[in-house]
Amino acid sequence: MTLLLALLLSAAPSVPAVRTLRVDFFHTGDASHELFSLERLVVEPAPWPGNPQRPLDDTGLGNYFFEVRSAASGALLYSRGFSSIYGEWEDTAAAKERVRTFSESLRFPLPTDKVEVTLKKRSNGKPFAPVWTFAVDPHSQDIDTTPPPSPGPLLRLLVNGPSSTKVDLLLLCDGYTAAQRGDFERDARRMMALLFATSPFKERRADFNVWGLCAPSPATGISRPSTGIHRRSRVGATYDAFGSERYILTFDNHSFREVASFAPYDFVEILANGKTYGGGGIFGLYATVAAKSLWAPYVFVHEFGHHFAGLADEYFTSESAMLPQEGRPEPWEPNVTAANDVANLKWKALVSPGTPVPTPWKKQQFETRDRELQALRKQIRAENRPEAEMDKLFKQTKVEMTALLDHDTFSGKVGAFEGAMYESTGYYRPEEDCIMFSRNDVPFCHVCQAAISQVIDLYSGSPKPAAP
Repeated sequence: MTLLLALLLSAAPSVPAVRTLRVDFFHTGDASHELFSLERLVVEPAPWPGNPQRPLDDTGLGNYFFEVRSAASGALLYSRGFSSIYGEWEDTAAAKERVRTFSESLRFPLPTDKVEVTLKKRSNGKPFAPVWTFAVDPHSQDIDTTPPPSPGPLLRLLVNGPSSTKVDLLLLCDGYTAAQRGDFERDARRMMALLFATSPFKERRADFNVWGLCAPSPATGISRPSTGIHRRSRVGATYDAFGSERYILTFDNHSFREVASFAPYDFVEILANGKTYGGGGIFGLYATVAAKSLWAPYVFVHEFGHHFAGLADEYFTSESAMLPQEGRPEPWEPNVTAANDVANLKWKALVSPGTPVPTPWKKQQFETRDRELQALRKQIRAENRPEAEMDKLFKQTKVEMTALLDHDTFSGKVGAFEGAMYESTGYYRPEEDCIMFSRNDVPFCHVCQAAISQVIDLYSGSPKPAAP
């Protein structure tokens, strides 16, 4: 471990390593009120991985945004947008009935002097507004510099250069025992290969470093409460997040952060040791995938799209734990919109010539059949039938929907196709099909690829490529 960290710093031996400061805080509230309270300040064992040439976030992504300013001069030193589990919680029906508290974290380069941190939030299409401000003194005795227990050796899955000029992706295991470390490494390499076989990651592979960490769990697998299965896995991943049986999250922020702190990371995907279809992704927090599932190749890439570039779900027939937003406000996510005319499309520069907006597609035919297939899924779940039957239905769905969506009038064209963000009407997606829309063998659409490339540029500092 010590050798690896030394190698990370070897590219600039004359410059002292910048440490990583983590602010852990409690985020409490319900559907209409929220409160923030500082928990602790931690200096992580791994150095700061970020690009010193790109400290400020200009992507416009996230439900939340934080700024770090010099307390003496007011100069803006660092900023990042992100989303959170709380941000999803407040949009659920349960949040209208009770209050919950979530542990969250902000990470930024350890400052040399006092700073002021401001957290901002936006909702219902409104601009960011401050919701919490606090001071940090890097010389305070309250900052904890004690490293947590080591999770084990750091795996060098792909190293293309110093972290300061690369996107650092960390693959974490959960639900793998100590005897299954080798199994995790095989899964991690398989998932990594799938990601870099997908554009634009394929073309930008040289801009990434990929690391692996596997803190062993006492037993195989993760929790699945809806079936009575509970596991004390090391990172705390669980199915059934917010009552959605396929949604995998960890609510144990402490365990997650302590394990991850031993690697340089900008982004994280948690590989859960499970065969049941599942995953999740929150922008700037982490993504998850059930690594043993038949559908892991699709889920890994789809959920990483959420986490990495804030891409929204483009499908609309599946049930969601999130309540619909009133009034159809314009979403911040780059691949969905409430606009239905070319002049107001956020991706108007990419619209294919001759493509009408809104763009006609076989919407009624798709929706009718897909809802029938959704009903069959519910029946399989209600009768607790084997996962193999669900996989069979997913395969059938893939065959039918590929035939429908691949041969439509405007298939493969950028326009504005109605149906997105769990809503049949009022929201539009850029193309008829995309990784963010279906499990078909399709790439990220042109708009999603452009959004991903923008984030790669932020962390790698590479020149922006031409739009795909």
